[in-house]
Amino acid sequence: MARTGRRPGQTETREAILAAARDLFGRHGYDGATIRAIAAEAGVNPALVHHFFGSKDQVFATALHLPADPGVLVAAVLDGPRSGVGERLVRLFLTLWETPASRDAFFGMLRSVSTTEQAAEMLRGFIQGAVLSRVADALDVSPLRVTGMAAQLVGLAMVRYVVQVEPLAHATHEEVVELIAPVVQQYVDGR
Repeated sequence: MARTGRRPGQTETREAILAAARDLFGRHGYDGATIRAIAAEAGVNPALVHHFFGSKDQVFATALHLPADPGVLVAAVLDGPRSGVGERLVRLFLTLWETPASRDAFFGMLRSVSTTEQAAEMLRGFIQGAVLSRVADALDVSPLRVTGMAAQLVGLAMVRYVVQVEPLAHATHEEVVELIAPVVQQYVDGR
């Protein structure tokens, strides 16, 4: 039974919630873990989970050390004219991959999802629910097209940052944006 009210010690409570979240996301995947279940596992009221993290997406991102808040990323991509979505998305993606903390987190995620089905399932549920479906709904684009955009970006990351194939590995941001953004934009425009 979850306790009501505040637990003593803000740090201990936050860490208990994160430990419970990691456990539940690991056992049940992103879709199967709920705020209520995380709170019960941590022995706190669900309101405390919301107090510390705001949403399930933010609990997941923090528990798995994701490099950015997905809500902020989605908002950044959608903020502006529809005709610029491809460019904004590619620029954002390049910036995230080239920030050392983000890059390290991405490499860790790639290692995890390529070797463990459980990690792949968790990340798949999160990406579909917290990112791709929101973008698809906001742009009124089919889920297939949005996953095509994601595939384009993951392919870019693999070639540029993981395998480091030249000349793409050392191309400037502007060269990469000029090359990849129109392709990503085609997914949005439906051409």
